[in-house]
Amino acid sequence: MILDKINKANDIKGIPAEEYGILADEIRECIIENVGRNGGHLSSSLGVVELTMALHIAFDLPSDKIIWDVGHQSYAHKILTGRRDSFATLRREDGISGFPSRDESECDCFGTGHASTSISAALGFVRARELSGGNNAVAAVIGDGAMTGGMVYEALNNAGAIKSNLIIILNDNEMSISRNVGGISKVLNNLRTDEKYTNLKYTVKNRLSRIPGGDDIVGRIHKTKSSIKQLFVPGMIFEDMGITYLGPIDGHDVGKLVKMINMARRVNHAVIIHVHTQKGRGYCFAEKKPSFYHGVEPFEPETGALINTEKVRTYSDVFSSAITKNAAADPKIVAITAAMSEGCGLKKFERLYPERFFDVGIAEEHAVTFAAGMAAEGYKPYVAVYSTFLQRAFDQIIHDVCIQKLPVRFIVERAGITGCDGVTHQGIFDISYMNVIPGMTVLAPKNRFELKDMIDWSVNFDGPLAIRFPKGRAGEAFASSREPIEYGKSEVLLKGSDIAVLAVGAAVEQAEKVCEMLNEKGVCPTLVNVRFVKPMDTELIDEIAAEHKMIVTVEENIRTGGYGLSVLDYINSKEYKVKVHNITLADRFIEHGDADSLRIKNGLDAKKAAEWIMDRI
Repeated sequence: MILDKINKANDIKGIPAEEYGILADEIRECIIENVGRNGGHLSSSLGVVELTMALHIAFDLPSDKIIWDVGHQSYAHKILTGRRDSFATLRREDGISGFPSRDESECDCFGTGHASTSISAALGFVRARELSGGNNAVAAVIGDGAMTGGMVYEALNNAGAIKSNLIIILNDNEMSISRNVGGISKVLNNLRTDEKYTNLKYTVKNRLSRIPGGDDIVGRIHKTKSSIKQLFVPGMIFEDMGITYLGPIDGHDVGKLVKMINMARRVNHAVIIHVHTQKGRGYCFAEKKPSFYHGVEPFEPETGALINTEKVRTYSDVFSSAITKNAAADPKIVAITAAMSEGCGLKKFERLYPERFFDVGIAEEHAVTFAAGMAAEGYKPYVAVYSTFLQRAFDQIIHDVCIQKLPVRFIVERAGITGCDGVTHQGIFDISYMNVIPGMTVLAPKNRFELKDMIDWSVNFDGPLAIRFPKGRAGEAFASSREPIEYGKSEVLLKGSDIAVLAVGAAVEQAEKVCEMLNEKGVCPTLVNVRFVKPMDTELIDEIAAEHKMIVTVEENIRTGGYGLSVLDYINSKEYKVKVHNITLADRFIEHGDADSLRIKNGLDAKKAAEWIMDRI
C-alpha cells in the first residue's frame, strides 16, 4: 500500500504524482472502514481527500498552518499526519478526536468543532506571523455551509485590509456560489498572481499619480476594470472587499489544486480559492445520500446499512410530534432552527407548515434575534438548537429576548453528555448560562410524556422559556406520574425521610435507581422531579429542609451556576440546618467517548451516586 509510506507529516511529498489517485482511494478506504466501525462524519471527510492531499503537498507542516472550519472533515488530515495507526480509536474514549485537537498533534494548530471560526483564527495566525517576522503559510478551509455564519463576514471585513498572505479555501460542495465562465477565470488567476503584473500595476499607478489629472485616470481605469470583472467573475463580492478571488477549481484534481495553492502563496494579501468538491466522494452510498452519511452511526461498509437498526423514540421525535400538533391549532406558532432541521426534529414541521418554518443557516445569534422580532409582533417562535450551539447566542438571549421579556421558546436539544463528538459538543453548560439570566424560565422533563406536556404548556406562556432534554432515547421513568405542569412547581415522586434527592430532567431515571439502592441499604429517600430549574420551587424546598437532614441534587451540568448551587445558596440564605450535596459534573471539559461510559467516569451513574451518598450518610 502507498499509505504504508506515510507515517508522519510531510511524508506525502515523497509520493510520485502518478500515484496520487491510488493514495486517495486508500485514504478513503481507511476512513470508510473506521467510520463504519465507530461512527463519525463520513461524507464531509470523503469529499476533501484530494484537497487535503494538495494542502499537505504544498505546505510544510507543522510550520505552515491549516485551520479547518468546524473540523469534521479533518480525517484525511489526521491520517496524513502520523495518526493512521491510531485511527481505529476514532471518537472512542481515550482515542483520537473526531475534530482537530491541539492536544493530539502539532499539525492541529487550532481546535475546532463549531462553524464559521476558521477565517478569524487564521487572521490571528497571520498577525502573529507578522509580529514574529515569520514567513510560514496560513490557510483556512471553510465550507459553503459555514459561510452562512455572520462571524465569517466580520473576519472577511478584516481580511480585506491585511497586506500579508492569507489563503482562504472555500470548499463548495453544494454549488452555492456561481461557477465562473469560460477561460476568463484562468486568465485573471494567472494575471492577479503574476509578480510582473503586480509590479506593472504598481508602477503604472505610481507614475500616473505624479502627473496632473493622473489620479482621475487611475480611478477611471480601476472603475472600468472592476465593471468588466463584475460581468464575468461571480467572486467579485470578495474582490470588492479587497480579497483576490481564484477559481472555481475542481477539488478532486490534486495537481491543479497544488498549482493553485502555490499560486495563491505569491500574493501579499488575502486570497480566496473557490474549490468545488463532491460530498461523500468515492463511496456510492454517501454520494447518493450525503446528508444521511454526514454524521453517521456505525455501519456495514459493504452495504452502507446501519449496524444498529433498532428504531427508538427520541426526545426529538416527541418534540416533533408535539409542536406540529400544536401548530395545527395555533397559526401563530413558528419554528426556527440554525441549519439543524433534521437533528432538531423539525423536518415534519417544515413539510406541513413550510411558510412557518425558518432555517436561518449556521447563524445562532441571528436565529435568536430574528425570533425576538417575531415574538414582538405576537408570534410564538420555537427556536430549536443544540445546547452547545445555543451558547453562541448568549448575548442575544440576554439583550434581545430577556430584557424585553419576549416569549421566545428555546428548545435546547442534546443537553448533557452527548458522547463521541466530544469536548466541543457536550451540552453541559446550558443550565448555568440560562440560570444566570433574570426573567428566564428553564424546564427539564423527566420523560417523553412530560416533554409533550411541557410543549403543550409552553404555547401560552408569556415570557422567555427554555426546555432542555438529552440526545437519544426518550425515557419513560415514572410514566404513571403525570401531574399537570404548574409554573415553578416540582413534582414529588417518592415520599421518604431523612434524605431528599432532587433530580433534574433525564437524571430522574438514574435517581430512581439510586433510591432503589439506598432502600437496599436501609435508607428511605424522598425523590423529587425538579421540573423547573428556574424558578426553583422554594416552597417545596422549605418543606424538605424542615423534614430532612440531607438534600442531594443530581443534574447533568457543570457544578458552577447549576441547579444544585442554586439550592445550596437558597438553603444558606435561610440558615437551615439541612446539609446540601451536589452530584454534578466537575467544572472541566469532557472529552469524547461512549455517553454511558463518560457518566460512569464522571460519577453520574446510579451505582457511584448511591455509594457517594452512603459515604456522606
